[in-house]
Amino acid sequence: MEQFPAVAIAHFLALLIPGVDFFLIVRTALTNGWRNATGACLGIAIANGVFITAAFAGIALISNPVLLDTIQVAGGVFLVFIGIAFLRSNPQIDADRGTGVKSRTWLRNFGLGVASGLLNPKNALFYVSLAAALSTAAPLSLVLYGTWMFAVVLVWDIFVAIVLGSRHALGYMQRIIPWISRFAGVFLVLFGSSMIVGLAVRFFG
Repeated sequence: MEQFPAVAIAHFLALLIPGVDFFLIVRTALTNGWRNATGACLGIAIANGVFITAAFAGIALISNPVLLDTIQVAGGVFLVFIGIAFLRSNPQIDADRGTGVKSRTWLRNFGLGVASGLLNPKNALFYVSLAAALSTAAPLSLVLYGTWMFAVVLVWDIFVAIVLGSRHALGYMQRIIPWISRFAGVFLVLFGSSMIVGLAVRFFG
């Protein structure tokens, strides 16, 4: 456990870097409210938990090039699809969002969160790298590491959702929500396309 501070800091710094999951949380929080955005937060955390468990359990399949390439293609297609959906949508604030959780909206966000997390090969590679650095750790330590990482991902994502989806934030974000949605859409389309093109270049270049 003497490695814990270094691993915890590295993991948290990785969370601070805006990525696909971040933009998904931002948009769902701003358009559906933070309570409904917790669906996406939990989905993302569970997806991270799958990779953490697989990596720390020493499952070689998770770092198999064929599997990672498949995830990259599927992830690229998924991101392009979601990005186009963001660009075509006209995001509006849900007037009733402060009254509680809407089960259909929450479940939809949960599904998007799971897909976003599982179809991002960078998540798999990141946790495989951490697992390699902790290869000499005791099994109980690995359980504690994995539990900590899952909890930090979930708490941080919910924190982001609360900050951006609160009524206080709404007054500042009302006018820029369409621009945020467009920016997120462009980012996702470009990011997803780069994943597909990068893989194609590697195979056929």
